[in-house]
Amino acid sequence: MNSPKDSEQPNKKKRSFSRRGFLAGMGVTSGALTTGILETEAQAAPTAHVVGPGEVPVTLNINGKPYNVKTEPRTTLCDTLRHRLDLTAAKRVCDRGTCGACSVIIDGKVMYSCTVLAIDAQGRKIETLEGITAAAGRNLPAISAAFVNNDAQQCGYCTPGFVVAAKNFLDRNPNPTEEDVKHGLGGNLCRCGTYMGVRKAVLEAAKRGGSNA
Repeated sequence: MNSPKDSEQPNKKKRSFSRRGFLAGMGVTSGALTTGILETEAQAAPTAHVVGPGEVPVTLNINGKPYNVKTEPRTTLCDTLRHRLDLTAAKRVCDRGTCGACSVIIDGKVMYSCTVLAIDAQGRKIETLEGITAAAGRNLPAISAAFVNNDAQQCGYCTPGFVVAAKNFLDRNPNPTEEDVKHGLGGNLCRCGTYMGVRKAVLEAAKRGGSNA
């Protein structure tokens, strides 16, 4: 004898598809669609201009002069300056973009030259410590003289980067406070710990007329 429950629910036919099969089908379909989209985009994309791995010609605008040099595309601006152009003020110390010893000014902004590829620096205005010194003629630049007056250097590895960073800082902030200097030169490290001397030097340079004195 059938129960009332059996009589209320007629026999159901077994479904012709399963949840697993449905998901598997969706995966195949979406994969096919994705593949088709990627192929279409690849066909529409312009052909990339590939350089290297050997040396390629590079033209750099450094301290107002063009320099033509051949270097591998992977070579940093720091190594190109030092090993190909004999501009050795920028030091390769940490080689990780943290200490600032390799600082140069690119398009008016202090940058670590160990983190910039020489090939990517083409068409940009690059200023190094050599250019800052040359602009002062026979006299020391105000910043360099202030560093000497305040014993703001010991081993000397960080000094070129600090002078470059200080020059750029004073160009943007000619009348800084000591706190301004502390934050403004925060991207440069001194292993000898001469931070007090560096800050006093920058303040002295500011009083003497800033970076262009």
